[in-house]
Amino acid sequence: MIIIRKIHAIVAIMAIAGLLCSFGLRRKKYENPIVKDTQQPDKVLFDKAISDIEHGRYEIARLTLNTLINTYDTSEFLAKAKLAVADSWYREGGSHAWAQAEAEYKDFILFYPTMEEAAESQEKVCDIHYKQMEKPDRDRAQAMRAEDECRQLIVQFPNSKFAPEAQQKLRNIQEVLAAGEYKTGMFYHTKGSYPAAANRLMAVADQYPLFSGADEALWQLADSFSRMGDRFEDKTAAAYARIVKDYPLSDHADEATSKLQAMNRPVPQADPVAYARMKYELENRDKAGMFSHMMGMFKHNPDTRAAAKSGTPAMAANRPTIPVSVPSAAASTAVGAGTTDVSVQTVTDSTALDTKPDARQNPPAAGAAGASSGDGTAGKAEADKPAQAVAAQPLPYNHTPPGKKKKIKKKADTTKTDAPKSDAPTSDAPKSDAQQ
Repeated sequence: MIIIRKIHAIVAIMAIAGLLCSFGLRRKKYENPIVKDTQQPDKVLFDKAISDIEHGRYEIARLTLNTLINTYDTSEFLAKAKLAVADSWYREGGSHAWAQAEAEYKDFILFYPTMEEAAESQEKVCDIHYKQMEKPDRDRAQAMRAEDECRQLIVQFPNSKFAPEAQQKLRNIQEVLAAGEYKTGMFYHTKGSYPAAANRLMAVADQYPLFSGADEALWQLADSFSRMGDRFEDKTAAAYARIVKDYPLSDHADEATSKLQAMNRPVPQADPVAYARMKYELENRDKAGMFSHMMGMFKHNPDTRAAAKSGTPAMAANRPTIPVSVPSAAASTAVGAGTTDVSVQTVTDSTALDTKPDARQNPPAAGAAGASSGDGTAGKAEADKPAQAVAAQPLPYNHTPPGKKKKIKKKADTTKTDAPKSDAPTSDAPKSDAQQ
């Protein structure tokens, strides 16, 4: 009974705290205030809007800020006012409000790219998509958007104080994306589609080397290649060698060494830098508690505790590749399969259709015919070139050979008869009683 009463008391306290927050009694300080103390009208409007933002009155704050922007278009607080509009949408939360906040932050970066708050705006845009990121086995659209925005922050503002935090967020995002690709590859592997599985697992190992399960992806990649036939033996050995060299503390390192020795392949030495990095990651990896295991299935956001804490994240987006079992275009054209390329050329002469003959009416060139014969008739073809050129001239559209026209007329004359017409019946057979 005592435990139940304590639980009820905790629930009551949490409910009261939620009500206090909902009524705006808890004030959350604004991050970018203006410390200048003045009674100018634009400054008074800005201070009133900031007070409304801190107390959760976001709609009223935006109306006040828009009044400031439209009335005092030369105010020194104009940039701060536009940033405060974006911050009000960001604090309001929700998918609709965050979409509005992203648009406002992008406008602020466009109009004020040299201000210190521009890097903060880009960090907020990254954080908007980071908060909406789904688990690895669900939709990855928000994760990919967050990856692009965090990468943009690192590239555009490399010296900003937000760059190190953006780097860690990028590692967490790529941990989620790599886990999703790994799950897809293992689905194909379990199904028996080893070329598709190898394609996905190779992308995981190449694109996300900091992934916590990169060694497992390489192990399954080698298994997929080994099941695809002997012609992929080199790729199988390469996957085992990468486990031994780049992931020396992996659980599969000893097994990969044994596989290489059985294949009579050289066993590489472990990379000391990779060894130190992997040791640091294993020692500093966060572990989930009992409560986290219980509530994990109800959480909306993915678990990023296994993400790397060091190393440079990938700065290029993952692009789909063609499986190694698919023949390349160069190999198909080498065996005489031809090509499907179509060349397009702009016609500048508007009378080309009227003056130039149809290409299908032209006979083969004399040089090509002579070269293909190979029996010494090339000189004769060259001598007959003027006659062939005359024969190749197009005929008029309504032209008919005169001999054929006369024959048709003669044939038409033979069908005429000069016999006189008669009114007598054509048949002399006696009429029946019914006809009489």
